Formats: sequence, structure tokens, C-alpha cells
Amino acid sequence: MPTEILMPALSPTMEEGTLAKWLVAEGDTVASGDLIAEIETDKATMEFEAVDEGTIGKILVSEGTEGVQVNAPIAILLEEGESLDDVSGKPTAAPAPASEADTTPAPVSAPAKTSPTSTAATNGQRVFASPLARRIAADKGIDLSTLTGSGPKGRIVKADLETAKPATTSATEQTVRAVAPGKTAVAAGPSTDAVLKMYQDRDFEEVALDGMRKTIAARLTEAKQSIPHFYLRRDIKLDALLTFRAQLNAQLEMRGVKLSVNDFIIKACALALQQVPDANAVWAGDRILKLSPSDVAVAVAIEGGLFTPVLRDSDTKSLSSLSGEMKDLAGRARDRKLAPHEYQGGSFAISNLGMFGIDNFDAVINPPHGAILAVGAGTKKPIATADGQVEVATVMSVTLSVDHRVIDGALGAQLLQAIVDNLENPMAMLA
Repeated sequence: MPTEILMPALSPTMEEGTLAKWLVAEGDTVASGDLIAEIETDKATMEFEAVDEGTIGKILVSEGTEGVQVNAPIAILLEEGESLDDVSGKPTAAPAPASEADTTPAPVSAPAKTSPTSTAATNGQRVFASPLARRIAADKGIDLSTLTGSGPKGRIVKADLETAKPATTSATEQTVRAVAPGKTAVAAGPSTDAVLKMYQDRDFEEVALDGMRKTIAARLTEAKQSIPHFYLRRDIKLDALLTFRAQLNAQLEMRGVKLSVNDFIIKACALALQQVPDANAVWAGDRILKLSPSDVAVAVAIEGGLFTPVLRDSDTKSLSSLSGEMKDLAGRARDRKLAPHEYQGGSFAISNLGMFGIDNFDAVINPPHGAILAVGAGTKKPIATADGQVEVATVMSVTLSVDHRVIDGALGAQLLQAIVDNLENPMAMLA
């Protein structure tokens, strides 16, 4: 029977997207792996591949349509010998974009490049099912991978679900489902109408929220409301690091490598997570996950928002390798060309506003990370030496924002001390 091609979930946080461009037209024949559309998520524009073969019978969502919900039908795929007459009733059009006040729970996100007519079984094999069968299975809580289909080519159909029993749901899963929110409100406070009325006699330009800005607003509101932040502050003497950096850059000039202070900060944090392994952790709802590698995320400002690309295994990489990888990730982040796996994950993040002249600030934790380091500018300041003398030194102020569910005060202090020691003794980081 004809198959609905559904709006894919191209990242775990994606709830809706923009169908930026169709790469096929009605009547075109496609095979598994063919590119059929470009989908714009809240973070990037990504290509969407066909999984099944067939003919594009009808396109349900036109190019440029915004706010298309994940799992909404976007096209009809016909198998050999089928026609649109085989579709029961009229094809279902994609739902209209949800308003900001919409509190309907978002559909469960599917993994990238998932077949519109299948779900992944636990053994890695694809499970084929009709759209109606999938809806019934979702309503009844039935795992399709446990069924044998009686339809064409083994496809699971409605009849196969009539005697199927729903899978047992654990108490934890029931609790999570019961408290799982729908769409997170962008922000609390006065309503849109109230604010517009307040400024009705003033000139202003109304700026619509794009997908990235909506996601940032929702996630940071959630972070500040749900994560018990506490803050640890330290001043770091940079003179030894700046001297060492100048020496390294002079030696690396022939290779076209120029290390930044930020490269040293990334390395220092990565090593600190190994030196204080209990702090290399994330919050996982009802448990803590302690990571073995140091996967450090670094905030990169782009037009209209920011990315936090992740440098995996940062503790094992050289400074020059980290520098090159960071430049590549930052460049592609600004072009919105990062793949989801390049900006998701990690246990720790760095936000550096020192380059903008900010002396110090407090950063918001990016869940599920356990901590984030806010880095200010290095400035000349008078300090007292161990023998009571006063000298001028380059001092950088940092603030470690910590999730108290994951890291307690003393553990956070140990992590920050390790970061300080690494930056004030930079040569030791190469040992």
C-alpha cells in the first residue's frame, strides 16, 4: 500500500523543522539512499535520504514550509503498481505550525534517516509497518520489533496488532511519561498582548523567532529552572602561559599553526576532568553517568544564536590538533554545517567572552553537562607575591557553574583547582 514519508527527526531535540527544498518531484522514482529533500532544523540544514524505493506519488508539504512537526506526513511514496487511488481517503496534509501557546506534547523523535515505514528493532534489523499499524502500536505501547508481519513483503498491518500485547513498562518509564512536559514555554512573564500594548506608542521592529532562537530560549529557561546551579570563582595568573605560548607559536610558525589562549584552556579543562574523574559526569534523569574520555564542548557565537561543538577525547590530543579541530568546528558552525553528533554530548563546556573584553560572568549549564567554565579577559593587575612584594601580573577571572545534582562543592573546588594548576603551569600539560 502507499507509504507516507514522514518529517524526520534529525536531532534528539528537534520537534519541528522547515522543509527547505525538495530534491525530487512528483512522479520521480527514488531508491534507498537517494537524497529527496533538504530539511532545516533549529541548528542546521541537512539532507534527507529515502530509505524505501518507489515513486513520489504526491508531495504534501511545499518548499519553504516552516513549523512542520516531526513525524508529520510530507509526501506519499508509491510502490510498483500502486496509485494514489490506493490511499484510503485524501492524503493527510501536514499540520499547520504550532503556535507558541500550543502545549500539545511533541511526537517522539525518531533517529536520523529512519525509514518512514519502519522503526529500528533491537537487533539492528528494520521493521516494516503500515502507517495505521504504527499508530495503533504507539497507542497500545506495542514493540513492533516483536511482531511478524502478514502483509506484502512481511509488512506489519492492522490485523497483526489485534492480538498483540503491549510491552511491560517499568515504573521508571511510567513516571517519566507522566511528568514529561509538552513544549516548554519560551519564557514566563507578561503575555505577548500585554507587552505589545505596553509599547504601542513607541517605534519598534518585531523580530520573529527562528528555530534556533526558540530552542535556545526553551533550553536555557529549562536549565535555569531545573538545574540547581552554584558558582565557584578563581583568578588565574597567565604570565607563564603567555610566555610559553609565544615560544611554541614561534616554533610552529613554519607549520602554519598559531595556538590561542583558548586552545590551552580546552586542554587544561580536558586534563582536569581526568585528574578529577568524579567530576567528569552528566545528569541522566534518575542517575549520573561518569564518562571516561574528556569530551569538552566550546560555545561558538554565530549570527542569531550559538553552537557548542564538542571536541572528543580532548585529553589525548595535542595542542596543535585541538587548535586545528576547533578552527574547523567553529568555521562550520558559523556556516551551520555541523552534523548533530558534532554538537551533542560532552560532559563539560567552556564559554569564553574574554575576547569581547568581559572581565567575568556566570554561564548557564548546558544540560546534561555537569559544569561549564565561564572565561573572562586577561588583564594587568597588581598582585601580592609570596614574599609580600607587589607586582603586576596578567590575571584572568573564571567562574565554574556547577550542577549540584552531579558535583558537590568540594568536588567542584577540586576540579577548578586542577584547571588553575594546569593553566599556571602550562609546560606540565605536555608531559
